[in-house]
Amino acid sequence: MIPVVMPTYARADIVFERGDGPYLFDTDGRRYLDFAAGVAVTALGHAHPHLNAALMAQAGKVWHTSNLFRVAGQESLAKRLTENSFADTVFFTNSGTEAWECGLKVVRRHFYEAGQPERNRVITFEQSFHGRTLAAISAAKQEKLIKGFAPLLDGFDQVAFGNLNELRAAITPETAAICLEPIQGEGGIRPASIEFMRAVREICDEFGLLMFLDEIQSGMGRTGKLFAHEWAGIKPDVVAVAKGIGGGFPLGACLATEAAASGMTAGTHGSTYGGNPLATAVGNAVLDVILEPGFLEKVQRTGALLHSRLEGLLAKHPTVFTELRGQGLMLGLKCGPAVGDVIAKARANGLLGVPAGDNVMRLLPPLIIGEAEVAEAVAILDRTAAEVKP
Repeated sequence: MIPVVMPTYARADIVFERGDGPYLFDTDGRRYLDFAAGVAVTALGHAHPHLNAALMAQAGKVWHTSNLFRVAGQESLAKRLTENSFADTVFFTNSGTEAWECGLKVVRRHFYEAGQPERNRVITFEQSFHGRTLAAISAAKQEKLIKGFAPLLDGFDQVAFGNLNELRAAITPETAAICLEPIQGEGGIRPASIEFMRAVREICDEFGLLMFLDEIQSGMGRTGKLFAHEWAGIKPDVVAVAKGIGGGFPLGACLATEAAASGMTAGTHGSTYGGNPLATAVGNAVLDVILEPGFLEKVQRTGALLHSRLEGLLAKHPTVFTELRGQGLMLGLKCGPAVGDVIAKARANGLLGVPAGDNVMRLLPPLIIGEAEVAEAVAILDRTAAEVKP
């Protein structure tokens, strides 16, 4: 008999009943150091007082009005996002894959309005991940995502991640954009080099393409800057954002330049819930914290400390942890043993992590962690490595 909750996840047999900062507590009262953060979502930890206050204050006023009316929280949040990014305009969604699909529509509409409707194809990269909608899995083309869901949607041409020769060769008169994750999360914490991101920007300029970035996981301070592409000193045309933007409340956003989004007029896109008063109240509260002077610099320092301590762990357990990847507080440990076994043992020892492609354990802690949590996590991983057979 099928469970009442559709069995699309192989869930761990744990129920969490409360959280406090970087910790979660299950129904048996056991405490876990949360280096999963709901897959990079609870960016400010659990039960953050400022987020709680913002949500409760808004809940006592109005929850939802629909986008048939102005939403004050959208206007203030969009203004702050554009003032602190490349973008001129924002569309709010409920999730990352919705933000990515909005970006795809922005790209296609841009060329339609420019009198070039034949330019509707997007170049994507192997091991990419943009969500679970049919368009998103068609773009990613990973076998584990697409099996059983044919026919896929046309319009996507895939090349090897980081390969400029393949990228150039894939461009045709029908190409509209290049879609890139600055750091592939689901694909195994694989960062695009600064040189590669700059080259992609140059290629887009050379061929008149839009640069479409997926920062759903790497954005909102996760690498120590508001967006990961800032490390390369480039300005994209369209960026999909979600996860950390709501601190745990469902919220996503598609950011775009005025030129890229000029075709997105009334009736071209919509969302019933996207950017409702509750969501944008929390989103504004998240930005209050992330944009505080010194916050992102602290993320950079903590990320560097965690990276350094993990390098020591690799030297001590080279058959268990074979490679360290990532930037800031978006890190991955490639494992020798099956990553599921490593994550299960770490969880038994009190640390939560996230599996990813290429046998990688993702470490995505709340951005509020400090030296004490770094030391605790590394100690647990050290003990885990000693208990797991390579």
